[in-house]
Amino acid sequence: MTETTSGSARGSRSRNGGGKGGAKAGKGLRVERIYTTPGVHPYDEVTWERRDVVMTNWRDGSINFEQRGVEFPDSWSVNAVNIVTSKYFRGAVGTPQREWSLKQIIDRVVKTYRAAGEDHGYFASPADAEIFEHELTYALLHQVFSFNSPVWFNVGTAQPQQVSACFILAVDDSMESILDWYKEEGMIFKGGSGAGLNLSRIRSSKELLTSGGNASGPVSFMRGADASAGTIKSGGATRRAAKMVVLDVDHPDVEAFIDTKVKEEEKIRALRDAGFDMDLGGDDITSVQYQNANNSVRVSDEFMKAVEQGDAFGLRARLTGEVIETVDAKQLFRKMAEAAWACADPGIQYDSTINHWHTCPESGRINASNPCSEYMHLDNSSCNLASLNLMKFLRPDDTFDAATFAKVVELVITAMDISICFADFPTEKIGETTRAFRQLGIGYANLGALLMATGHAYDSEGGRALAGAISSLMTGTAYRRSAELAGIVGPYDGYARNAEPHQRVMRQHAEANTVARRMDDLDSPVWAAATEAWQDVLRIGGENGFRNAQASVLAPTGTIGLMMDCDTTGVEPDLALVKFKKLVGGGSMQIVNNTVPRALGRLGYHEEQVEAIVAHIAEHGNVLDAPGLKPEHYEVFDCAMGERTISPMGHVRMMSAIQPWISGAISKTVNMPESATVEEVEEIYFEAWKLGVKALAIYRDNCKVGQPLSAKGKSTEPKAAEQPAAAVEKVVEYRPVRKRLPKGRPGITTSFTVGGAEGYMTANSYPDDGLGEVFLKMSKQGSTLAGMMDAFSIAVSVGMQYGVPLETYVSKFTNMRFEPAGLTDDPDVRMAQSIVDYIFRRLALDFLPFETRSALGIHSADERQRHLETGSYEPADDEDLDVEGLAQSAPREHTRLAELPAAPQPAAQPTPVEVHSSTELVEAQQGLNADAPLCFSCGTKMRRAGSCYLCEGCGSTSGCS
Repeated sequence: MTETTSGSARGSRSRNGGGKGGAKAGKGLRVERIYTTPGVHPYDEVTWERRDVVMTNWRDGSINFEQRGVEFPDSWSVNAVNIVTSKYFRGAVGTPQREWSLKQIIDRVVKTYRAAGEDHGYFASPADAEIFEHELTYALLHQVFSFNSPVWFNVGTAQPQQVSACFILAVDDSMESILDWYKEEGMIFKGGSGAGLNLSRIRSSKELLTSGGNASGPVSFMRGADASAGTIKSGGATRRAAKMVVLDVDHPDVEAFIDTKVKEEEKIRALRDAGFDMDLGGDDITSVQYQNANNSVRVSDEFMKAVEQGDAFGLRARLTGEVIETVDAKQLFRKMAEAAWACADPGIQYDSTINHWHTCPESGRINASNPCSEYMHLDNSSCNLASLNLMKFLRPDDTFDAATFAKVVELVITAMDISICFADFPTEKIGETTRAFRQLGIGYANLGALLMATGHAYDSEGGRALAGAISSLMTGTAYRRSAELAGIVGPYDGYARNAEPHQRVMRQHAEANTVARRMDDLDSPVWAAATEAWQDVLRIGGENGFRNAQASVLAPTGTIGLMMDCDTTGVEPDLALVKFKKLVGGGSMQIVNNTVPRALGRLGYHEEQVEAIVAHIAEHGNVLDAPGLKPEHYEVFDCAMGERTISPMGHVRMMSAIQPWISGAISKTVNMPESATVEEVEEIYFEAWKLGVKALAIYRDNCKVGQPLSAKGKSTEPKAAEQPAAAVEKVVEYRPVRKRLPKGRPGITTSFTVGGAEGYMTANSYPDDGLGEVFLKMSKQGSTLAGMMDAFSIAVSVGMQYGVPLETYVSKFTNMRFEPAGLTDDPDVRMAQSIVDYIFRRLALDFLPFETRSALGIHSADERQRHLETGSYEPADDEDLDVEGLAQSAPREHTRLAELPAAPQPAAQPTPVEVHSSTELVEAQQGLNADAPLCFSCGTKMRRAGSCYLCEGCGSTSGCS
């Protein structure tokens, strides 16, 4: 990298307007180098290699995506290569038009940005434009930052040049507007993005129409929009659409809005108990309403003060504004907390706080957010995002390189603003608003990794100080560059009308920076750089105005976080200390996060101590009782999952520490344990308001019935266990003569885990005629389930002794769904929809001939791998394989039935659990059960990314970016 002074040019006073970027009002930017060398292209400074990308669904072995011979730098991980190749390369796979090199997609994007910058007068000379191109190329090539996904999808292609992932719509109190809402939302979903809107303008069900009848109310219209979203999905994919629905707390229908998902969750439970498939993505879940959106209530300071003081609060008519009903504020707040406790909805958005930081109040209020709740600005607007990889700015001495960070922020903000000059938008109204206000959303990822690497606990004063300093420097630098651009190509069109409030918000940011607490030698230099940036913002912005109405947000950084090889997404802490890593050429390994040794070194541990502690973590997955590690340092290694987890208030405190320097909001869900109370939810929502957070959602573990890997399901277990007995009665007439097993019989004892529930199965055989009885013991599951499983196994055993073929049981009981369900510790049966489903798949593999179970779709891991390699499940040489003998050739214990132990002990060296993501690794290593959905594309268990979920296997997200 070339060391330079600031890469910014202090722009002169702007001439008139130029908000659309067409006029060259000043001399143009002088761009200085950050990383590149004159005369050397960034591509020539890395080693390139060819790789084959083959992505499979491990559940059935099918190939989801395949492209061979793609070109990437050798430093890029397998995961990053897979995701960029499958998600961002354009052109039909297998055609000459298909992109095959990272160079192609970077050039496609960067050259478009450079050309637009030159066309709209951003650069002082062609030489400056070339430096801009090279620096942007270098930063993308080396994973220093990334644009959001729509840029990679669309820029430089023949399709519309949409660069935004976040949209806010508007709906008025008319049928025409409501139908427009359905249409606009559908078009956004079709393009793979998400949208949010506030329904509070729609009259409540307690008000009258002009015709004299009662209004339907917004909740009724939510049904139509929900059905539309569930049909269109997102981008034609199988995951649900991403949308946010907001209602003001003073709307007369607010209680009905709060209750919507609670009532539907009760419906899910009733239908599940009746035998319907109510898992996430199940066949019958579509009968449930309101499941395609996140819901949030907008609360004002007036309401929160009424809650604090125990006062009454008025609900107001939409047309006249008069109070038509008075409620107890505490009771309404309690109702919100109870609903969130029960089903995670609604979230909460603090309206007064949001609008206190609004730069453009003269043009309209901020009423809503995008689905992930980080973009908040005017109705009918959009925001394009980019995120910086914070670990790229950590020097070898574990200090943060504030100077380089600021230069990269200037580079990225310039590129983001240029993109609005050529961008297309899904509706004309959104295009007009975005071009007039030019909202940007620069942010960052890898904060959790950075804090750990520098020896800071996520929930600590030092950690919050460093995070706040970085956030302040980022947004201050972004607004400084925005002011400089205003001096060259003019301020945004809406600036003249909003100059005073925009300047007021800049002063609020600067004042917050001044009073922020400095903690140590790591954050103090960053605060100093941020202070200088904010001084420049006030000075230059006072002269030129600002090019952008908004500069920063903190997005989930799902797919682009994987593209940048980030250990943590957005503002999230580390998931766990042990990481799942895919290897070049196939396979995977488990490694202790690289941030752990850096953190230990920062804390003063010697090399030998570090090695011992890392070895302990590799074995146990946590730092508890690690040799030589001081207990006061445990908190540095607290994670989102595991033996030591960050408290819910720790997440809220981190959000409050960075919110004063984020133009928009923060995409984050505060996870709470299943044992959390409604009172604790109330405390989270109330303290977040006190601490100045703009928006918040909570998720209590296992509160969703439809979660596919929940370890709970008490109400379903006895019902499910009763069903097989009925099946035995139907088939008991196959052979009326019972053939009992001899006193001594060969047997197999198998330990298993399904969705976190442990059990043991003993299968005993006739000496010469296959399976004859099965005994099941459940560990730590209570007497009811244990008793039912005993009865079930006796019924099955008697049926087999009367001649019921094993394949009949297998065909009847495989694919039966009830809890416990989910991942198993059996590499041949990686996923089970219930304990019964697992048992009969395992029995089929152990006792049925290959042809019989293959017809039932049951194959071992080796057979599935053989299918991938050869296209056939069958062994290479059938003549050398005694298929019938395999059914009886498993290791056996010759024991009498009376001698069977009540609860057999698992083997000292259990079969290693096959995992496919970091979430599954943590579950397997620490015996946890993460409450997260499975990826619909590849079957991998997803992990949290802000308020969304991210699949580490294929890069799919449940959000809008």
